[in-house]
Amino acid sequence: MNTTYKLLPPKPKNTKKQVTTWLTVIVSIALIIWSCTGIDFGGIKATAGQIAGAIISGIFHPDWSYVYNGSGEDLVSQLWETLCIAFLGTFISAIISLPFAFWAAHTRHKKWYSSRSGKIVLAIIRSFPEIILALMFIKAVGPGSAAGVLALGFHSVGMLAKLFSEAIENLEEGPNEAVTSVGGSKVNVIMFSIMPNLMPALISNTLYRFDVSIRSASILGLVGAGGIGYPLIIALQYRQWNRVGIILLGIIVMVVIVDWISGQIRKRLV
Repeated sequence: MNTTYKLLPPKPKNTKKQVTTWLTVIVSIALIIWSCTGIDFGGIKATAGQIAGAIISGIFHPDWSYVYNGSGEDLVSQLWETLCIAFLGTFISAIISLPFAFWAAHTRHKKWYSSRSGKIVLAIIRSFPEIILALMFIKAVGPGSAAGVLALGFHSVGMLAKLFSEAIENLEEGPNEAVTSVGGSKVNVIMFSIMPNLMPALISNTLYRFDVSIRSASILGLVGAGGIGYPLIIALQYRQWNRVGIILLGIIVMVVIVDWISGQIRKRLV
């Protein structure tokens, strides 16, 4: 039995694709080189290596006596305050974000400019960094945890409302039409159709934002908005590297534990 094999012709070269790929590579390399030329490497001190060695030594030889001493200013107390700031800021923003989410969701409006105006407002809110907001609220309410909660809450509204609005837009219209067909009002559609179907996405996005808020709350203390950031900046200023080491270790442990717990909760929701 003779079997003949027919060779397939070689695929024609896509010249346009190759040119685009090479142009992308060349432009990327040029941007990297251009970015490096804008950095002033002359500002590096001669003692940079010595300081870096001291920081690393402090991290590997932390001040364990600072973990807990009952003064209320120890590591455990400051980490707990940081956790509370992140939780309250996220909880407040999650509630405030819902009406903004319905405003920005284009599937809930007949006119395109209604949702577009909501998206613009959320973009403006997100444009304010937490540090700037913390400094503003410190001037308004004074230094401390309250300023940190308000700064995180205000900034988180922009991101959470954006995620919530996208989740609303991705919902199927079938359940909404079913509620409407039996005489349900818009409020009934929201209460008995949209919210039950939206709840897993709301909880998942809120937990994700809570993870981000914990990291942000650790930084806000650097400007006096409460939390672990304040003792960290004091330890850095006085070059107490052992204290810096135990604070960084505490932040890492807190973030890992919270990230694991929230990950387990999200797995159960999916």
